[in-house]
Amino acid sequence: MEFINSKKGQFAFGVLAGLTAVVLAMSGNPKNMAICVACFIRDMAGSMKFHTAAVVQYFRPEIVGFVLGSFIISNFTKEYKATGGSSPVIRFFSGVAMMIGALVFLGCPLRMIIRMSAGDLSAYVGFIGLLAGIATGIFFLKRGYSLEKKVEIKKENGYIFPAVLVLLLILSATTGLFAASQKGPGSVHAPLLISLAGGIVFGIVAQRARMCFAGSFRDILLMKNFELATPIFGIFIVMLIYNLATGNFKFVAYGPIAHPQVIWNILGLYVVGLAGILIGGCPLRQLILAGQGSSDSVIAVLGMFVGAGVAHNFNLAGAAAAKATATAPAAAGGPGINGQIATIICIIFLLIVGFIGSKKES
Repeated sequence: MEFINSKKGQFAFGVLAGLTAVVLAMSGNPKNMAICVACFIRDMAGSMKFHTAAVVQYFRPEIVGFVLGSFIISNFTKEYKATGGSSPVIRFFSGVAMMIGALVFLGCPLRMIIRMSAGDLSAYVGFIGLLAGIATGIFFLKRGYSLEKKVEIKKENGYIFPAVLVLLLILSATTGLFAASQKGPGSVHAPLLISLAGGIVFGIVAQRARMCFAGSFRDILLMKNFELATPIFGIFIVMLIYNLATGNFKFVAYGPIAHPQVIWNILGLYVVGLAGILIGGCPLRQLILAGQGSSDSVIAVLGMFVGAGVAHNFNLAGAAAAKATATAPAAAGGPGINGQIATIICIIFLLIVGFIGSKKES
């Protein structure tokens, strides 16, 4: 236990998580999206026809694995506890906002780190927004921000979400009820069993390391504590070595399935960072907490699923930039006017949540 809680142990967890991402990339997942919580939930939402964007529809086993891994290890270590009752409506719509922000940027903070390890400069720009959102959240925390206290509930409540995900995965693999992309990012994936196994391993690691992109940088900015950031640094190092070894590393304005629209890269991840602080965890952390019994995090995850559907049904998501070809002109990418307006609305909503949830100065 001492090693696990040490910086060396945390870094080892990050290395293992990074190696898991490498295996998934080498097994068929998009190399610049080996693991991306937002993108994978978007694909799953599409497979269940929450949206009809044909190029991003696939029931990603990794998401099921994240939740299962957390569920299994938290039960084994006696950390599993079913809780709920803390501002479900705020958590739901914050989950919606978090997903919209991530899809404007075209990735969650985990994919941001993976893109950064490949030399994608637009991801470094987005990182500025993530830090700014976290800093804004810290401002509210210092003013006394909090949601209602969670309460312990019957443990069976925490079993339902993992069980439903497993059932949906079985149905997706054995029936024709789910949509599946024939081209585009949704059509690029590792074999089901490898994806599921990789997700379980990653979920176990993330639960044991308390991996959270919002929480780690919050601790750095608020307390100069780098402990939670250590596993994230481990992921970055492993992915950097992988990208250098395979020739995928190159400094470019934007990588595959990304865009160079500076302001919207910043504001997209600003939403994710701020929402992550206000509801107590980034998209990855919400999945891990859902696996270890938090009904509040299940509500946030359901909000992310709905947010993915809303983003693609109403043209809010950013588009990937593209260079000119012999048959098509160059495309700047980024969000259209709908996505830009939605991003501003999400920021306003989260700021209102922050101010309302803050205690008044005496």
